[in-house]
Amino acid sequence: MEITVDCARDCINGCILKEKCPHREHLAQTEKFIQETSLDKMLEMAEAARLKKLTEPPKWVIPDDF
Repeated sequence: MEITVDCARDCINGCILKEKCPHREHLAQTEKFIQETSLDKMLEMAEAARLKKLTEPPKWVIPDDF
């Protein structure tokens, strides 16, 4: 019996599947990033991403039945 979990909704307060979580690999990468990256560097990266998003041209979505 396989349990379906919506991680975005069900794991808000932490992973409910623990060791059975299919995203364990990502968790390890995230923990390593947090331990090795200073908060100042993270803020710098976030600001660079925000500025990049601001300078991108708008993306138009045209429906197929237009």
